[in-house]
Amino acid sequence: MIEASKRIYVRSFGCPTNLADGEVIIDYLSEADYEIVQKIEDADILIYNTCAVKTPTENRIMNILKNSPANKKLIVTGCLPLINLERLRAEAKADGVVGPSPGIRIVEAVSKVASGQEVIMLEKDSKPGLYVPKVRKHKVIGIIPINYGCLGSCSYCCVVFARGRLRSYRVEEIVERIKSDLASGVKEIWLTSQDTGCYGKDIGTNLATLLEQVCRIDEEFFVRVGMMTPNYALESLDELIQGYKDEKIFKFLHLPVQSGDNEILKKMNRLYSTEHFEEIICHFREKIPDITIATDVICGFPGESNKAFNKTLKLIEETQPDIVNISKFFPRPHTAAEKMGPRVPLREVSERSRKMAQLSKKISLEKNRKWMGWGGKILVDEKGKVSNSWIGRNFAYKPIVVRSDEILLGKFVNVRVVKAFATYLKAEIL
Repeated sequence: MIEASKRIYVRSFGCPTNLADGEVIIDYLSEADYEIVQKIEDADILIYNTCAVKTPTENRIMNILKNSPANKKLIVTGCLPLINLERLRAEAKADGVVGPSPGIRIVEAVSKVASGQEVIMLEKDSKPGLYVPKVRKHKVIGIIPINYGCLGSCSYCCVVFARGRLRSYRVEEIVERIKSDLASGVKEIWLTSQDTGCYGKDIGTNLATLLEQVCRIDEEFFVRVGMMTPNYALESLDELIQGYKDEKIFKFLHLPVQSGDNEILKKMNRLYSTEHFEEIICHFREKIPDITIATDVICGFPGESNKAFNKTLKLIEETQPDIVNISKFFPRPHTAAEKMGPRVPLREVSERSRKMAQLSKKISLEKNRKWMGWGGKILVDEKGKVSNSWIGRNFAYKPIVVRSDEILLGKFVNVRVVKAFATYLKAEIL
């Protein structure tokens, strides 16, 4: 029998970096002889590894915390404690509050909470070691943070309060971690951070150099590069594009523009212009025509007029990104944008979000229809939602659904696309 307070339930929310932190939490607790359980009712202690980048996300997580069973110990870690500790203390009863990326400190926190102590550990400058987690949510995907923190000071962003300033891992550390993941069966690597574009600026290297070294690993695998801000992408654009040309790199570029109006970008403290955004996309498509472009847009930022919003619609129409991640503006605590005005009425924010979603869906469907009849290799990295369905990715990171009674997870499969939808492609196995 497992002794009391040794059964732990862990749930992670948010970005790939936070998911990777969650794997580290599980690994350290497992090594300390705690049992990780899959159901809340089986646990003695609940650990929620939280995200609070957006108000709706924070609200959803706070609702989970407030409704946590009274007979369970509760530890809250991740970004929420450093972004909105006041609300956490006011609305939820947590036995332990721990900052993001706790690493080995989570074992100490659990031990103290199990013994009846209340714990507060809010340090945020940690950078966990890049060892191999024993438990992955995705069996064939290795999520590897290449740096923590960033160099930005966006006026709307609260993540910097939780993640701090830039701390990069050395190229050699990342390469060794990838080799270890590949040896354990991983076929797809996610290089992730708050901003991959600023990787290495604190240690005298850059993202292009990292990609060059990663692609020298003599194994069959794919690499997905995480989000990068345009100003840093522009600094080493030619070298970055050259790195992307390697067959190991998914032709997938996540380049958030946030607004199509330069005055709004200045208010956001984004250190680039819409012209820079267009230049980067133009150069990537010139050298890699089939590249998938993803971007992010905030609707209803303070001071965004109808004219400014229409500029964003026009920019999206002209640049034709495959994916547009749309956010409604909500003021986040302690950010500069929290005090900015004039505020756009919530009803108007929702209407702008609806228009942007309508346009982006139309573009996504048009872009995906161009893949009709395409034949080639995909890596199956996910089980589908319906019976006997599997989801794979081709070289351009397009999600492609196939049906098979075989277990395809982690396999490379040749397919031909037979149908296109706005969010995925459907294919037959050849």
